[in-house]
Amino acid sequence: MSSGSAIRGSRVGSSPMRPDERSEPAPRRQVTYFCAAGHDSIIWFAAEAANPDTWDCPRCGQPAGLDRSNPPGRSRAEPYKSHLAYVKERRSDEDAAAILAEALAKLRQRRGE
Repeated sequence: MSSGSAIRGSRVGSSPMRPDERSEPAPRRQVTYFCAAGHDSIIWFAAEAANPDTWDCPRCGQPAGLDRSNPPGRSRAEPYKSHLAYVKERRSDEDAAAILAEALAKLRQRRGE
């Protein structure tokens, strides 16, 4: 007795085990990118698509370029910033004091002070 699943044994996005003899794959071309760590990455693009100047290296995550002798430099890692650090970039100390005073005034008004 079947469990009622019509697609048993297959997965979403699966393709046939062998290519169909009646169809042709889309024309593609390969482009090789080189990163500063010495990795070569072969990326496949559609034949008519323009290839980007840089591509993230799949092995180390650094930017990779088309020129083997002159790969792009390592990207600079931005340090982690907390929410408070972003708020302090947008607000001055005077703005913060005014907002705090306004919030305290509303709180005191609700409490009946």
